[in-house]
Amino acid sequence: MKYKAVIFDMDGTLLDTLDDLADSTNFALGSMGFPQRTKAEIKAFVGNGVERLISLSVPRSISKEDKQKCIEIFKAHYAENSRNKTKPYEGILELLKLLKKKKIKTGVVSNKYQPALIKLCTEFFEELIDFAVGEKAGVPKKPSPECVYECMEKLGCEKQQTLFIGDSDIDVLTAKNAGLCCVGVLWGFRDENLLKTAGAEYIVKSPLEIVDIIINSSCSYRTEGLYEGTYDKREST
Repeated sequence: MKYKAVIFDMDGTLLDTLDDLADSTNFALGSMGFPQRTKAEIKAFVGNGVERLISLSVPRSISKEDKQKCIEIFKAHYAENSRNKTKPYEGILELLKLLKKKKIKTGVVSNKYQPALIKLCTEFFEELIDFAVGEKAGVPKKPSPECVYECMEKLGCEKQQTLFIGDSDIDVLTAKNAGLCCVGVLWGFRDENLLKTAGAEYIVKSPLEIVDIIINSSCSYRTEGLYEGTYDKREST
C-alpha cells in the first residue's frame, strides 16, 4: 500500500459546515447593522479563514476597527453554534473507520481557527482523527505548506506516503506546495472545473473512492475526468 497517511481539509471535505457558517456570518453582520449575505455568497467566501470570510462579507467602506469587531462577534457566535446544523458528509464516517481499520494515519489541516477546529474534530470524529491543525499564531495558513509539514511530522509520515484530500483550489495549491498528491472532492464548496484547473491529480464523487486510490493507484497522471473507482463497499462492513 503506497499511502500510510491521509490529510483532510475540514469544511466542505469532512464536514458540511455551510449552514452554521452562514448563520454566524449573518448574525455578525446583523449585529453591526450591515446587510446580510445569501448562503450562496457565503459558500463562495469560505475556505481561507474567518478574517477573509468576514472581509468579503462586510461592506467595503467599513473601518478596520469595525471589521475586527465583526470578526470577534462571528467567533463568539460560532463558538456556541458551530454544531447546530453541521454534519459529516455521507460516507465520511465509513471512510474514516475503514482507514483506522487499515492502520492508515489521519490528519486535518484547515484554515478554520484552531479552537473551533478541535471542537468539531472532538464532537464528530472522536478517535478517528490522529492530529488536527488549524489557524493559529505563528503558523501560516493554507496554501502555505507549513501546517501540512507539522501534520506530517505528528503523523510520522514522509511526503511520498501522504495523500491530501480537499474540496478547493486552495487545497490543491497547498498539496502542491507541500509536494503531495491531491484528491479533489465534488461534494464540497467548489466545482469540478475549478479543481481540474487547479491541477488535482484525482477527482472523486464519493468518499469511498478515496480508498480505491489509496490501495490501487499511484499519483502518476493529471485528472482528465472523474475518477471511477473499483472499491467494493462490502469491504467496509
